[in-house]
Amino acid sequence: MAASLPRRWQHVQGVAAKAREIARVVPEKDRDLLVAAAWLHDIGYAPDIAHTGFHSLDGARWLLQQGQSPRLAALVAYHSCALFEAEERGLAAALVAEFEQEHSITADALWYADMTTTPDGAPIDVTTRLDEIGERYGPDHLVTRFWVRARPTLLAAIDRVERAAQPI
Repeated sequence: MAASLPRRWQHVQGVAAKAREIARVVPEKDRDLLVAAAWLHDIGYAPDIAHTGFHSLDGARWLLQQGQSPRLAALVAYHSCALFEAEERGLAAALVAEFEQEHSITADALWYADMTTTPDGAPIDVTTRLDEIGERYGPDHLVTRFWVRARPTLLAAIDRVERAAQPI
């Protein structure tokens, strides 16, 4: 991915760093899983892996083909409100049939790491990130459309992680 998609690689590195930073909010047994999912969340963009045009599903399928755990594959499959995008792409039935969506602080933390990291790997506020996505894709693109619908779900996940990260 580093050679074929250098900007995406910068993003992935930033997401992995953010996942390591926020891993303390997930159960200890899930910390390595979170970081692995962060490193792999966009693997479906790699040219040799992209088949449907939906990177979450392509990446998750590839991970299973490589013998990775179904849980890791499912975290990748559903990262950052992917079900909303799957609906826009007409792939929701396939996603739901092949992978089980996890509702946990671990899944939330992956979404947090992804959606608080710019395309270049720098930290960013989630609302600024969503605005950037809308500007980059334009108002009529399916990515913008799914984020309009997914925004409340994403913001709730981000809030859960931020509350979990607060000192007691």
